[in-house]
Amino acid sequence: MSPQPLGPGTHGRGTRFRVHAPDADRLWLCLFDARDRETRLPMAREGEDIWSVDAPGVGEGARYGLRADGPFDPDAGLWFDPDKLLLDPYAPAIDRPFAYDPMLAAPRGKGSDTAGLMPKGVVSAPFPLVPPEPPIFQSGGLIYEVQVRGFTMLHPDIPEAQRGTIAALGHPAVIEHLRRLHVSAIELMPINAWIDERHLAPLGLRNAWGYNPVSYFALDPRLAPGGMAELRGAVDALHAAGIGVILDMVYNHDGESDREGPTLSLRGLDARSYFRHEPDGRLINDTGTGNSIDCNHPVAQRLILASLRHFVGVAGVDGFRFDLAPALGRLSTGFDSEAPLLRAMRDDPLLSDRILIAEPWDIGPGGYQLGRFGARWLEWNDRYRDDMRRFWRGDRGMTGALATRIAGSSDIFHADPATRTVNFLAAHDGFTLADVTAYDHRHNEANGEQNRDGHGENFSWNNGIEGATADRAIRAARRRDIKALLGTLFCSRGAIMLTAGDEFGRTQQGNNNAYAQDNAIGWVDWQGRDRDIEAHAFALADMRASTPDFSDTGWLSETDVEWLDERGQPMTVAQWEDPDRRCLAMRFRRSGFTVFINGGDWPHDFGGVHIPARTVLPIPAE
Repeated sequence: MSPQPLGPGTHGRGTRFRVHAPDADRLWLCLFDARDRETRLPMAREGEDIWSVDAPGVGEGARYGLRADGPFDPDAGLWFDPDKLLLDPYAPAIDRPFAYDPMLAAPRGKGSDTAGLMPKGVVSAPFPLVPPEPPIFQSGGLIYEVQVRGFTMLHPDIPEAQRGTIAALGHPAVIEHLRRLHVSAIELMPINAWIDERHLAPLGLRNAWGYNPVSYFALDPRLAPGGMAELRGAVDALHAAGIGVILDMVYNHDGESDREGPTLSLRGLDARSYFRHEPDGRLINDTGTGNSIDCNHPVAQRLILASLRHFVGVAGVDGFRFDLAPALGRLSTGFDSEAPLLRAMRDDPLLSDRILIAEPWDIGPGGYQLGRFGARWLEWNDRYRDDMRRFWRGDRGMTGALATRIAGSSDIFHADPATRTVNFLAAHDGFTLADVTAYDHRHNEANGEQNRDGHGENFSWNNGIEGATADRAIRAARRRDIKALLGTLFCSRGAIMLTAGDEFGRTQQGNNNAYAQDNAIGWVDWQGRDRDIEAHAFALADMRASTPDFSDTGWLSETDVEWLDERGQPMTVAQWEDPDRRCLAMRFRRSGFTVFINGGDWPHDFGGVHIPARTVLPIPAE
């Protein structure tokens, strides 16, 4: 028999609350009225690990928190402090966003009550479950990565009240744009409630991306003022247009950070179960954020699986992308694709058919796991990103790598019957696609970290001048390079991904780590978009959608395609090994569809077909 659910459960007489806190000595349910007056109800032990209380008359809309008392010994993973109001990890909603305050991190006995600083959990009536349907996303489709707030803050066709919210994703103007790109699924950067990192407020900045979660159930009210109903409405609208929805989930850490961080939820209830610790009691930090969730501890695993089921069952999402995904499979012996959590996700009746996408790296030991997640998983392919950039930058000896990436990266996913790659040229983390062609170096001064943050190596080039310029020749060269990069992406085997705005030349002014830029640097400029690049992207999307050669995810082998030189002859070993070769063509044997690629600085004739310099030209068979 499955265990009783944790969190609030409404019934005819009120609500029963159940909380996991095995090391606590006392636990209270704290109810708050409309004037924020607090009523504390002592909770009783229910077995060794669970505390519970029945609250008659408490129903939908009630606001609440938790307080826990017990030993305070951070070196031993014990953080009990009854002055800290805590968010129930299973609370389905919160009443306002999180805001960092130093008092949230004060040690026991050196701070004051934090109830006035904390969002309260909100009891919700059970949502009717979405009837199960297969995911809409199809193998080989286009994934469109979106930071919800920045995507529509400047969109002129979105009503002002909806800008920056999940509701805006269902607006006809947004859906029409997605359909013109033949988007198969939209991937939403984190929408769970998060808190800003403590160093941001003194800099006048705030977290714009959401990769610092506090709750794995509650949506952030800044993005979803209408709560779960708002997400469900957007999912329904996108599904009606044939577009799937993938959520970016952050289960590798939470916003309570390191030893100096705030006590908000998991830390104050059961830090020993939820976080990974060194033998001497120190928090393990395989994420660079201060702590690491112990994803394969049964308690943390239960929370993660419950939250995934919640978003599938209640909102009907098609799948998930997992930030720093090796954390989900890291055991004491290293990463294991058969780790308990990964196996449970694969075998769960509600999750087993969902789209699962791994960001297959983190900074922990054995953290780079590209190609090792197994058959149920798609994986972000940073080798594709880097090799494509290096080819178009003009690095020597990259023609073979270009062909391998276009064909599905068999060197990485060779153990699989079909490629599992997610090919991308740029993502939220790093330069935008346009900035790849306009900046040699990062320009992150606005982040307040003396330009030390963000990737140092971007495989980028500026076409002669660093940054913005009025020089028409340089602007034309950049536009040409963006089109060429897009051309290789849309002609590649496997799933492909675009980050919102890259299809029309969005810039972040050279900032390659714009996580704290909730402003014009990080927002998509719809009115300033490059219509020529956008038209090119639409044409490529039409081509890919109408060409069966690109809808498959099977390997492109010598039986499928032939690689040709400028004379239309098969490439020789010597030509493949020529470090200065910049030209080739890929012809599908069955259809005759041909993709001509000229990465050089001079035009070439391919068997009578004129290909301008630095151009990708797909041509259907006559």
